[in-house]
Amino acid sequence: MLNKKEIFPAHITELLENWEKRYPANQKRSVIIPGLHVLQDYNNGYLSEELMEKLAQYLEVPQASVHEVATFYSMYDLQEVGRHKLNVCTNLSCMLNGAKKIMTHIENRLGIKAGETTADGRITLRSVECQGACCGAPMLEVDKVFYENLSIAKVDQIIDSLE
Repeated sequence: MLNKKEIFPAHITELLENWEKRYPANQKRSVIIPGLHVLQDYNNGYLSEELMEKLAQYLEVPQASVHEVATFYSMYDLQEVGRHKLNVCTNLSCMLNGAKKIMTHIENRLGIKAGETTADGRITLRSVECQGACCGAPMLEVDKVFYENLSIAKVDQIIDSLE
């Protein structure tokens, strides 16, 4: 029988165990979402098939259960990404408040289109669905931080602040 503590490095196992403690023992699937976040952060911002398989093994759930969560939500990346992720909300409220203009500006400034990464591997730009910040539209998520009520100048300041 495989020892669960041997699947991941000790610090990752500790993080996963902390998440497991928050849910009933018979609800292992509840740990899939936070577990994927832990593994994505550990793996330079993206999830590999191997990591998803190991999470399924660790949680003792079907691999399909982990894969369906990872492929459903836009917060998970299944291929390499830049050091920084810029997610421009392009849903209705943001679009009506200038998201298209913001997206076009970022694309022109970085020389990439949505879904691409800069040649230096610094930034990945994505168009995403509603981020729940409709009152502050348009909004941009950068590395899990939300920026609302955007202007071109504010976007430039945000990009300039990234190393």
